[in-house]
Amino acid sequence: MKKATSFDIAHMAGVSQSTVSRALSDSPLVNQETRDRIKKIAEELNYKVDKNASNLRKQRSQTLALLLFEDPTSDDSLINPFFISMLASITKATTEAGYDLLVSFQNLNDDWHAVYKDSSKADGLILLGYGSYTEYEHKLEQLEEQDIRFTRWGAPDLKHPGITVGSDNFKGGYMATEHLLQLGRKNFAFVGLTDDSAPELQARFLGCIAALEDNGLSSEDIIKEDAISIENSGYDATLNLINRAIPDAIFCASDLIALGCIRALQEREIKVPEDIAVVGYDNIQISEFFTPPLTTVSQNTIDAGELLVKNLLLMLNDEEVSDILLKPELIVRKSSGN
Repeated sequence: MKKATSFDIAHMAGVSQSTVSRALSDSPLVNQETRDRIKKIAEELNYKVDKNASNLRKQRSQTLALLLFEDPTSDDSLINPFFISMLASITKATTEAGYDLLVSFQNLNDDWHAVYKDSSKADGLILLGYGSYTEYEHKLEQLEEQDIRFTRWGAPDLKHPGITVGSDNFKGGYMATEHLLQLGRKNFAFVGLTDDSAPELQARFLGCIAALEDNGLSSEDIIKEDAISIENSGYDATLNLINRAIPDAIFCASDLIALGCIRALQEREIKVPEDIAVVGYDNIQISEFFTPPLTTVSQNTIDAGELLVKNLLLMLNDEEVSDILLKPELIVRKSSGN
């Protein structure tokens, strides 16, 4: 039988994991009735507090660890440029809170989730990176079982509440598609992943579908081509797409995909935006200086970095946290024809 965790207790008690931690340590921030109920559930599940982990948290290193995960890239950097823009904000917020920041570059396939179990390197972790969420999720479960405090950038997951700061990708996808519809575009394609392995890209696609349906268009008519978030993948996917059909609008799940998409269209002498309007997502720096400049959806990386640090510090103090979705912003440039 699987060993019970504090998250199992939280689920049964109908409270957050941080409330469970406080209750089991007799914090006065939790009323006596709730403490008694949580302790009773813990006893029924034969849950034992990990004293080593608890003591480790009390012996603060005053250091936070930022784990940047390798992403597929077209160069040797292995870092999605979107996350580079978040790094300065995280560093500034950590310094202002009186902490040092340890930055570590990790491969998602490595055992990074086990490194901090018996280590005093850092009081908590901030996780940045994409990759397959279906392969990544079980490592989050192990961090939770080890009672390691961490926050992550990504899409909220009901199975792991309170650990995520992200952007409202559904709304962003809706906004991008609505913009194209307002420009009179009617034949749509989506380039990017749409399955559970990429929940953020999937949410952007679902937002696109909702906007089409709200405007009287059939979502079944949209052309889909899978692509991971690198230029070469966007390039190859677009060539496959236009060999099947020529839409008048392409919504790409990321700016990197969109840059590859535009390059493929230009090589086939298809004009952007005259023949096909293209919209990306992320507002990475190069998107403004590309030819044509890319219409895109911006995610607030400054607020994101500050909130990742803020929520992690709240966790370390056994205070309540919740998932946060930041509002995206549509940045209109020439690639969509406006």
